[in-house]
Amino acid sequence: MTASLTIAIDGPAASGKTVVGRMLARQLGCRFLDTGLMYRAITWAALEVCINPRDAKKLGRLAQEQPVEVRFQEDGQVAVLVGGRDATLHLRDPRVEQAVSQVSQAAGVRDALVASQRRLAQDGPIVMAGRDIGTVVLADALVKVFLTASVRERARRRHAELEAQGDQTTYEEVLADLQRRDKVDSERKLSPLRPAADAQVVVTDGMDVEQVARFLMALVARRRL
Repeated sequence: MTASLTIAIDGPAASGKTVVGRMLARQLGCRFLDTGLMYRAITWAALEVCINPRDAKKLGRLAQEQPVEVRFQEDGQVAVLVGGRDATLHLRDPRVEQAVSQVSQAAGVRDALVASQRRLAQDGPIVMAGRDIGTVVLADALVKVFLTASVRERARRRHAELEAQGDQTTYEEVLADLQRRDKVDSERKLSPLRPAADAQVVVTDGMDVEQVARFLMALVARRRL
């Protein structure tokens, strides 16, 4: 495997990007990064100092003054730090969940995190998942994939995950949240959610994780010929 191997996986919330991306990276023997964790980390840091998620100027300054650092672990997981503080355990906090889509629209935040993500890609082979990897972050990635599924299928999957964790959130609440996030992500001015022109769009309704991963492995093999 060469250091030039970069795989971009984009898609809406709960489309399976993380679980599929992690499985693909494990099979390829390379790093995996869910870039959404970096946006969650800066969101947590902003909320900790009472910055309004709509205050783009203050958010941009925060992203510059307290850089987000990603540390890859041997087990394939990552630790995410903001200004040297470990934010990893706070990334799934409900308040972060509610604010991250808004925070990610701030131009200064996106500029800082995209630059950091590109530096990480220069360090060696990587599978990177997010909303704008193939269109912005790694526009020259060897393989670009856009994973998607119907919003009801994605809500069903997310609700099942939450139930397994003992979370009492209803299916209807999960569905409404995904519909809200889809609207924000697709309508934002900066890097709206859309497939790259040269991305392989994969609709995963009716497919399990292993089937999707096998499809992507075959795609990678073809692109590397």
